[in-house]
Amino acid sequence: MNSKMENKKTPDTNNLSKDELIDQLILLEWKAFDKVENEGGRADCQNNFLTFQIMRRSQYLTWTEELLESFIQDFLEANERGWNLITEKYGRMMESTAPEKYEELKAYFPEISPEKKAIIEAIVEIQVGWDEAFAKEYPLMSSQGRSIHTSEDSLYNTSSETYLRGELSTYSDRTLALYGNFVAQYAKRGENLIKDTVKNTAILYGYSSLEAAEEALGEEALREENET
Repeated sequence: MNSKMENKKTPDTNNLSKDELIDQLILLEWKAFDKVENEGGRADCQNNFLTFQIMRRSQYLTWTEELLESFIQDFLEANERGWNLITEKYGRMMESTAPEKYEELKAYFPEISPEKKAIIEAIVEIQVGWDEAFAKEYPLMSSQGRSIHTSEDSLYNTSSETYLRGELSTYSDRTLALYGNFVAQYAKRGENLIKDTVKNTAILYGYSSLEAAEEALGEEALREENET
């Protein structure tokens, strides 16, 4: 870790293990998520911490400690200025899912420079490719998640592409640079971050592997077909 990042560290992340960093980040996110106000009232998922923490842990288990520390710092800095990063994330998704409402809200969001937008789109392009490859290899597991493409968005459907773009838009320049490098290294190694993330999800739900989860879903679908 370089000296610049060391100076950015706070007592909240000093000497913490990776698991402890993940726990702290999930708690910061949950507290922000819990405060998100929806037009239709509180969402059911805001009362389901178990699912929330499994989904977020699945992602963060793939991250480096430096990246975790930086995103924790983003939340701490946002909290200091009274800003909710999760509210911003979901608000930014509305550019695709609810364009008219987004036009009313966009003035409240921090401006994103053209350079930052270019980095975000480069990352999104890589991860959409990973999503597509994962869907071909594990179609049943893929079907349990979001649709892949922004072109599939609607008021009641937010794609993985749109979700990712919204989340990346909330990252500080520091965190986005670290994440961009993280994704680039994954691509350089020929590995698939989406596959590793969903593998973590499967294991956290009690399956021994992705293959075991895919097989279980196939067996369930066959039983349902035979019952009809």
